[in-house]
Amino acid sequence: MCRAAAEGWTRRQFTAGLAAVGVVGGLGWSGGTPLGQTGMTGDAALRELMEGNERFIAGKITSFPEDLKILKEKTVLKQEPFAAVLACADSRVPVEILFDQTIGHVFVARVAGNMVTPEIMASLEYGVVVLGVKALLVLGHTNCGAISAALAGKEVPGVISVFYQHLMPGIRGAKGDVPLAVKMNAAYQAQILRESSTVIAKAIKDDGVKVASGTYDLGTGRVTLAG
Repeated sequence: MCRAAAEGWTRRQFTAGLAAVGVVGGLGWSGGTPLGQTGMTGDAALRELMEGNERFIAGKITSFPEDLKILKEKTVLKQEPFAAVLACADSRVPVEILFDQTIGHVFVARVAGNMVTPEIMASLEYGVVVLGVKALLVLGHTNCGAISAALAGKEVPGVISVFYQHLMPGIRGAKGDVPLAVKMNAAYQAQILRESSTVIAKAIKDDGVKVASGTYDLGTGRVTLAG
């Protein structure tokens, strides 16, 4: 299912660059200024997104030209992903890139803490029943701010603390160990998918669908599956 490497940088080379940047990325909410692109204004950030969209529409994207070709030829009217990934919303976890996949290959659901909510479960059930994905991977990542905050039980602004109810059942035994908690949470969320969704349980039994969990290392770029 993988496409050949495009001219110039391959996806793997680009991933290595991202991993290097990820080493110095923020570790989550600190109670002060968010650790984002603080030198950029909201208008500038939105403008950058929209200019990128214009390049896409004009067929002049600067990232991976083959993606646009595949989108136009094969994925306008349908999608046929072979796997689904439940990943964290963290901007340092570029799912398609880190798995060297292109448009239409991976059905991706993202939410902080890569946790299973009713909406996430429904999305993944759609991936299994309607799209026919053959594997579901719950992907945690190192230095996860959501996991760190849940372990610390720290006060957070707005409704961010709603995440805690979904995360705490799977990480209580971590005893403050964030790397362990990341692995435990991914495994726990995968267990929820296997045991709480009748749709996915049936697909596992009847169609051999696989449900797994793993961790993405921001420093090395390597994904390690549990077990």
